[in-house]
Amino acid sequence: MEHTRQDEWDAHYADGKTFRPLGDTECALLSAHVPAPAGGGRALDVGCGLGELAAHLASVGYAVDAVDWADSGIALARAAHPQGVRWLRLDVERDDLAPLHQDGYDLITLRLVYAFLRHRTRVMDDLGRRLREGGAIVVITPLAATTPEERRGIALDETEIGLLSAGWERVERLDAEGLAMLILRGRVQPAA
Repeated sequence: MEHTRQDEWDAHYADGKTFRPLGDTECALLSAHVPAPAGGGRALDVGCGLGELAAHLASVGYAVDAVDWADSGIALARAAHPQGVRWLRLDVERDDLAPLHQDGYDLITLRLVYAFLRHRTRVMDDLGRRLREGGAIVVITPLAATTPEERRGIALDETEIGLLSAGWERVERLDAEGLAMLILRGRVQPAA
């Protein structure tokens, strides 16, 4: 797995490196499948990086919280998109999530992030508890089958997608120009 330490992510952004830009197809699929509720909704963008997705969600009617653990990423995102997003430096795996809105979110996105999580089940349970009734978590990820072998650490294979999908009542899988877009609804409550 690449860039799994905070200092590596900070250096990545500080060195001017980026990731695959947010595509028109991704934006169109999000608008069609998880539009902002009438009167607006609240979204959380986990691992927001340079803020492209967070800014897009704000532009279509969501009040957005965007979190990343890289100080340099948050600083660059805030500078590029100064309005419409609340930027938070937060590690969703290790930090207290109290800074997040207590009344929950209509949409939670993890774009190009899920493969880097070490404690996936716990993180998804924590995020799932923050979904409002009728809300969705959207995971956008490269697929291992179409990713060069030396880069497969940033992608999910079909087994990992199956494990991610297992905890949800409804899963929709869409193709976003070679990225898998998984829309997860109705978190299944873990057995007590």
